[in-house]
Amino acid sequence: MHWSAARFALRSLHQLLIPQLTLVPGQCWAFVGANGSGKTALAQALCGELPLLAGEAPAAPEALRLSFEQQQALVDQDWQRRNTDMLADGEEAGWLAGELLPVAAVQTSQGQRLLAELGLLPLLARPFRVLSSGEGRKLLLARALLQAPRWLVLDEPFDGLDAQARRELTERLQSLHRQGQGLVLILNRFDEVPPCASHLGLLGDNQLLLTGERAEVMASAAVQQWQALARQAPAPLPPPVQPPTEPGLPLVRVCQLTIAYEDRKVIDGLDWELAPGQHWQISGPNGAGKSTLLSVITGDHPQGYCNQVTLFGRRRGSGESIWDIKRHIGLVSPALHLEYRVPTTPEAVILSGFYDSIGLYQPPGDRELALTRQWLARLGLAEQARRPFHSLSFGQQRLLLIARALVKQPRLLILDEPLQGLDAINRHLVRHWVADLMTRGLSQVLFVSHHIEDAPAGITHRLCFESDGQGGYVYRQQALSAKG
Repeated sequence: MHWSAARFALRSLHQLLIPQLTLVPGQCWAFVGANGSGKTALAQALCGELPLLAGEAPAAPEALRLSFEQQQALVDQDWQRRNTDMLADGEEAGWLAGELLPVAAVQTSQGQRLLAELGLLPLLARPFRVLSSGEGRKLLLARALLQAPRWLVLDEPFDGLDAQARRELTERLQSLHRQGQGLVLILNRFDEVPPCASHLGLLGDNQLLLTGERAEVMASAAVQQWQALARQAPAPLPPPVQPPTEPGLPLVRVCQLTIAYEDRKVIDGLDWELAPGQHWQISGPNGAGKSTLLSVITGDHPQGYCNQVTLFGRRRGSGESIWDIKRHIGLVSPALHLEYRVPTTPEAVILSGFYDSIGLYQPPGDRELALTRQWLARLGLAEQARRPFHSLSFGQQRLLLIARALVKQPRLLILDEPLQGLDAINRHLVRHWVADLMTRGLSQVLFVSHHIEDAPAGITHRLCFESDGQGGYVYRQQALSAKG
């Protein structure tokens, strides 16, 4: 496939430019760029999903794209399907995971082997909506592979996957490459470029800036400059909106926490507390129960009421409202990102953090508006303040949701895969801001990430969900050294 001086129409009157690009069958390419640089637009263009305004492009690209936006669209469709009074028997649960896969391909020995290697066989009978973010990504990957496209375009394929799943995906990509499968990976981390990628491209400002063989591109001045920017000191946080919290009772305590469904226990007998001054990193494989624990803390899981859960000094179910809980919490998570489906603007997204809502439903005050505009300026999104939220890139959306969580400098800051989709510069920026909140005693932090190295400085403890080898998990708790 070949592109030459190709210009594609994007939303908001922008354009994507591909000066020159040739993809030879069987090659593996990786394209890297900053948030908002046009990575997803490039993936769409390579698959023939954008209108061609000028230049040369393949008439019918034989390429299939896998992306977060597709996962978000399935979540929306599943919600719409269940949000009706016209449900047939058995439809209350929504789509089962297995119903999203091509039946004929699943029934082949090759299809069964693929599902087994991805660890998906036990998940096929579960509702799609209860899968973790990483499990959902693996399901969509299986669906794409079962269609056997000539070119497979993977937009941030490693996001949301635990370390073992990332290693397995890398091995699978290398195996597919050896079999002659054409691969294109759209990434924000140079360290996620797999060994089989022989060619690289660099994007910036909706333009393919540089392409070539891997070693040549990595040694270029453009890549060296981009990596150096990620090490610069970021702008400081806006001024505090509240004084530091005085030491007192643990913010969270769970005793023999057990969360169970008909077919399994997600969490089985967890004893744990978040004591004053502590900041925890929570780690474990996809589906281990990390996000379930967080949903108990935020008050969003109904089984929290039938467990011994104490939040901010009050026993859960003692008369507090859900808003009494949420006003103390700032939250970023893949689930929140998927569920933030309301039509809104970047400015309204940040403002909603003051009111713990998805969307903005009351007029903000002057103080809230001033702080929100400071955040937009620090994120480099001041000019996009009134654009549709969903017209921005995934990484820009995630930055706005992070600002939404940080804007009120909450007593408890829950960050579930917050750096997912962020480039090196913005990962450095967010880690710095979170560390600053901890240092100043403004927030205690729960940080969940499949990348241990992503944790901000100042993490004091780690809670690890580890497999017991029998389908369950054990919970390891450890205090970390001063260096974390």
